[in-house]
Amino acid sequence: MSDDNTTKRTVNGRVISSNRDKTLTVAVESMIKHSLYGKYVRRTTRLHAHDEGNEARTGDWVAVQECRPMSKLKSWRLVQVIEKTNQ
Repeated sequence: MSDDNTTKRTVNGRVISSNRDKTLTVAVESMIKHSLYGKYVRRTTRLHAHDEGNEARTGDWVAVQECRPMSKLKSWRLVQVIEKTNQ
């Protein structure tokens, strides 16, 4: 099944939890400009991602892609482990 007209977002982030089976929690950081003061502020978003092969571990740098909802919280899936940690 391919989605012809839709492009799915892909974001990079750090795995902050990999304790559950086939599920990761990924922290994605972004810098936004404050509307009044103009200072850049760091925002962190926590995403729950599906990891079919349990490949990623806590501390790994990963790429996740938007997908259909797989559970109440999981709407992202692991695409690639970019960098492994030395644990």
